[in-house]
Amino acid sequence: MAHIPAVDTRALGDLSFERELAAALEPNPDYDVRKWLFVPNEYTEYRYILGTRGKEPLICVGINPSTAAPDHLDPTLKSVERIALSNGFDSFIMFNVYAQRATSPDDMDMRLHEQLHRENMRAFEYALGLSDRPSVWAAWGSIIEKRDYLMPCAADMVRLSQRFGAKWLHCGPLSKSGHPHHPLYLKKDAPLEPFDAEGYVFGHSGIMMR
Repeated sequence: MAHIPAVDTRALGDLSFERELAAALEPNPDYDVRKWLFVPNEYTEYRYILGTRGKEPLICVGINPSTAAPDHLDPTLKSVERIALSNGFDSFIMFNVYAQRATSPDDMDMRLHEQLHRENMRAFEYALGLSDRPSVWAAWGSIIEKRDYLMPCAADMVRLSQRFGAKWLHCGPLSKSGHPHHPLYLKKDAPLEPFDAEGYVFGHSGIMMR
């Protein structure tokens, strides 16, 4: 199944992460909220967080969400879960540079939706606060070149993560351009390695890190 955006994200109305989080913490007939964190808690045109609950989560950052949902992980999310567990984490959180759901990155918004990005950053702040020393796996591949706004969004994430003392990681070889490897086509026990996220976003965007 593929997801093609049905509407422009600007037509979706209230995109509040806090409201969606409150709903996601309530019991849900479709999945076990003691196991899953799914924000919003239903399948819709955007997704802030999809992951499992634990004390030591690995935050994996892709470009944008596709069709995965609780108990219905796609191949990318299955790989993320396997690698998280094989590297000593007890859970994973799938996050994305941009929250619009689209199987093909070619279908993403042509222009940045500021409110969607703002709420996505609130979601990232929440995810970072779930552990004392958060670990963030950069896993977006060269797809980050698809839209001009994606690298600045990633830079915002790196800035925010500095407040939490987050450790950035990558898995698999970096591309010739320095982009971190996508989770697919990695061995299930592939090791995570340190990633210079600040140097990466600075080098690719010319954005000063403060």
